[in-house]
Amino acid sequence: MGKFFRVLLAVVLGLVVGSVVNMGLIMVSGKVIPPPAGADVTTMEGLKASLHLFEAKHFVFPFLAHALGTLVGAVVGTLLAPGRSAIPAYVVGGLFLLAGIANVVMLPAPVWFSAVDLLLAYLPAAWLGNVLANRARQGRGGA
Repeated sequence: MGKFFRVLLAVVLGLVVGSVVNMGLIMVSGKVIPPPAGADVTTMEGLKASLHLFEAKHFVFPFLAHALGTLVGAVVGTLLAPGRSAIPAYVVGGLFLLAGIANVVMLPAPVWFSAVDLLLAYLPAAWLGNVLANRARQGRGGA
């Protein structure tokens, strides 16, 4: 298989695994930190209408979901890529960042959360995922 297709496959699998992590954290978030009374978080319309009721604690899991989903996706992408290529990690991070920007446009979250999320959850997590994957690869003697 050519290098391009291996990198493309690494990106796709990184996106899939990162999305599963993201969604898993979002699914458990309401059990760990219940939404405010009267908030309907089951639909996009309900979430938009009740977002003003959210406190800072309600944004912890969305941030973790975005950061850890990107981190895990970047690790998977880097580990599956040929050589020590950082391309899959940064493509995964960039695509998750684009989704985060879309989220900011669609949901009226507080400005502080949008800024923290967009600046700290995606590209830094992609960088860290690349670093961790390369260290793990070195630790097991891989190239």
